[in-house]
Amino acid sequence: MSLLTGLIEASDLQALWVTLALAGLTTLLLIVLGTPLAWWLARSGSRWRAPVEAIVALPLVLPPTVLGFYLLLAMGPHGPLAPLSLAFTFAGLVVGSMVYSLPFVVQPLRDAFASVSRQSLESAACLGASPFQRFYRVVLPLAAPGYLTGSVLGFAHTLGEFGVVLMIGGNIPGETRVVSIAVYEHVEALDYGRAHGLSAVLLVLSFVMLLLVYAQRIKRHSAA
Repeated sequence: MSLLTGLIEASDLQALWVTLALAGLTTLLLIVLGTPLAWWLARSGSRWRAPVEAIVALPLVLPPTVLGFYLLLAMGPHGPLAPLSLAFTFAGLVVGSMVYSLPFVVQPLRDAFASVSRQSLESAACLGASPFQRFYRVVLPLAAPGYLTGSVLGFAHTLGEFGVVLMIGGNIPGETRVVSIAVYEHVEALDYGRAHGLSAVLLVLSFVMLLLVYAQRIKRHSAA
């Protein structure tokens, strides 16, 4: 912490902590809530599967400002989420971030679940394992690489949010001011030194996380 404090100023450090807290909480919630959705997408033969897949993937193609605009309408005084008072709060950022990063967590989980053979599950069932035991003892260990990939991609993607968080959270120090907004402010003010300090921290952090994913993939393929 002392090293970071020496590199970036207190207000920017505060924005960094808000960003890390947002990314961590968003990723955790997406892993928990995205697991049953990803399992259904991987195993279901429902006619609703394609529309749900398309909805999950929408954040990949929608401009973040468009996504943020509709989320703001939903959280606004006349929207369905109005009673929760989520607009311009940290909780609102979490909800928006979950929507924004949904495909980056759900799709790796879906692919990991789809790779689990039915034969493995049927063998566990023949040995008397309950559905929960089959999922806990068979599916989760086999899907572990998908959980790692989804966690890292979800976390890293949330770190770089700009359009969505600006639309639904504004720029409240200590509450909704995240690193991407702080960097934009510094560039607008031609304060490239502070912009570089914050950007460098995120650059290194994102690189390390992606390195973990690709190193794990290379190790897995080499073992195979």
